[in-house]
Amino acid sequence: MKRAYYSNTIANFINEDINSIFGKIIKNDQFASEDLQKNTWVSEIEFLKRELTEFNEGHLLFEYTIPRIGKRIDNVILYKGIIFLLEFKVGARTFSNFAKEQIIDYALDLQCFHEESYGKLLVPILICTEAENNNLEIKKLKENILDVYCCNQTGISAYIKEVSKMYNQPKLDPYSWVNSIYKPTPTIIEAAQALYMGHDVKDISRNDASAKNLNQTTKAINHIIDYSKAHNRKSICFVTGVPGAGKTLAGLNIAIERQKTDENEHAVFLSGNGPLVEVLQEALARDDAKKNGTKKKDSMRKAKEFIQIIHYFRDDAIAVDTPPIERVTIFDEAQRAWDEPNLTDFMKRKKGVLNFSMSEPEFLISILNRHKGWATIVCLVGGGQEINKGESAGISGWFKTLKENYLDWDVYISNKITDSEYLKDHTFESLVEGLNYKIKEDLHLSVSLRSFRSEKVSSFVKALLDVDKQKAKTLYKEIKDVYPICITRNLEKAKNWVKEKAYGSQRYGLTASSGAKRLRKYGIWTQNTITPTYWFLNDKDDVRSSYFLEETATEFDIQGLELDWSIICWDGNFRFNKSQFEYYNFKGTKWQKINKLENILYLKNAYRVLLTRARQGFIIFIPTGDTYDETADPTYYDGVYEYFKEIGIEEIY
Repeated sequence: MKRAYYSNTIANFINEDINSIFGKIIKNDQFASEDLQKNTWVSEIEFLKRELTEFNEGHLLFEYTIPRIGKRIDNVILYKGIIFLLEFKVGARTFSNFAKEQIIDYALDLQCFHEESYGKLLVPILICTEAENNNLEIKKLKENILDVYCCNQTGISAYIKEVSKMYNQPKLDPYSWVNSIYKPTPTIIEAAQALYMGHDVKDISRNDASAKNLNQTTKAINHIIDYSKAHNRKSICFVTGVPGAGKTLAGLNIAIERQKTDENEHAVFLSGNGPLVEVLQEALARDDAKKNGTKKKDSMRKAKEFIQIIHYFRDDAIAVDTPPIERVTIFDEAQRAWDEPNLTDFMKRKKGVLNFSMSEPEFLISILNRHKGWATIVCLVGGGQEINKGESAGISGWFKTLKENYLDWDVYISNKITDSEYLKDHTFESLVEGLNYKIKEDLHLSVSLRSFRSEKVSSFVKALLDVDKQKAKTLYKEIKDVYPICITRNLEKAKNWVKEKAYGSQRYGLTASSGAKRLRKYGIWTQNTITPTYWFLNDKDDVRSSYFLEETATEFDIQGLELDWSIICWDGNFRFNKSQFEYYNFKGTKWQKINKLENILYLKNAYRVLLTRARQGFIIFIPTGDTYDETADPTYYDGVYEYFKEIGIEEIY
């Protein structure tokens, strides 16, 4: 796929016949656009021929592709070292906020991920052809990006000339810019949409030397599946990775790729994370319906074919004893699989299945073991992500089941599974004893892609929660300029902070732990359940969206998903006293100290999840408390605030 549908010097564009230009655009249009889009291109050609007549230098592009967000910029003009981005709304009379955000998003994307745009001036222009021209005013949005200039079809030339006079920029090589390396780090929603629409994982993942290439992990998993298929083997592989490293992306990629490999093979992406599944299914269905003109319900049905909630897959398997249609299953957050007592209790209470006594790993392996011949399970494993009852065993349940019942299965293990965060209280030797296992280095994703501004954020969060003060101080100094982290005792200040930091459609929202029950005093009510599809996907004009900063997402809502900027609201359930954290649960009218190690782990991990959801930065709101309310005593909050100040975290007053 060419980066642009049309690319030429402005001089050549002016002299070239309209039909010739149009023919080249149509030839490179892989989507066979409808007549409305074709007529728009003809209009753009005519407008730009008129507006750029006096330009004796520069380069012009039509439909420049941004793989990460699956969009194309209408036009890019490279002139006097400046990058002008043009978004046309042919026939429009008003400048909508949505259109402004759209062109700002393009500028932000190029600034962050397009190598030849680093440090260059990016100038977004919104052209509503039938609107009135605005006053020619040049305003700065942020470093190296000007604010959107809104004009009609006759205002383009004058503005480009004025900007070029004001900013003296070094020369820009058009060929290098057009063919620049693109290093995207998509949100999981963007990634799923791009993969679903046919992009290769190489197009939407970073490929610089400092980041683990997701393509290597995909290749390693595919090799395991192909070997199992060729040799009629059953296999299971464990893929590990730091928070935000792309485990879910790798899993989705495998699910989509294997559907294309063989129509009789079938693959499914399974997750026990209800909000993640709901949001991904809805995002894919909306995107598919919009781009392909299908009915939403048909698009949703298609999305559900390869992304499923684990409970439905499990329920279907209980009803029959035949093998499932899928031979490849990808299980997200496999370390959170329920142990035998909790799954058995759930099946009896909720499903009425009285003769059930299995752990989730045991049941899932038994389902795939029904196949005659080959089958592969891919387990995506995260460390420190267990946040719910029955999840504390980590991955040991999988290995216990394999050793007791499935010694004939091939086991492939990431080289990092020996780390304590995965092993819990077990040794590696005790886990794998008697198994036919192989260690594969490429099954570990070592670099966080979520926090693209700094790969050290997850390490900072770990040091912070482990009370490793010196390491936390050092890491904070290293990341604070590229990944802002602040604290405040004023919720309105926190809200203003994220609004000022976010540009374009960058998403922000309120988050808090599910146990933060006394934050209700400040209008933060975690017991009021959000609707994830609205909260994560709907626009700024919808009161149910995260943008309104009214509804609060908990660790259960947001695990596996992400925001650009977040407010983390800290309550008295996770206090700091002198040199350690203390753990509390609010029951009835008072706080009760948590002593059970399993529940301590869940609370610590709840805050770990909240602290690793933001891609670009976050602010922590810690209340001042209330001396007249014993459930919100100031001492419950002051210790945490002073600890963060000692680390050096910037305060917002």
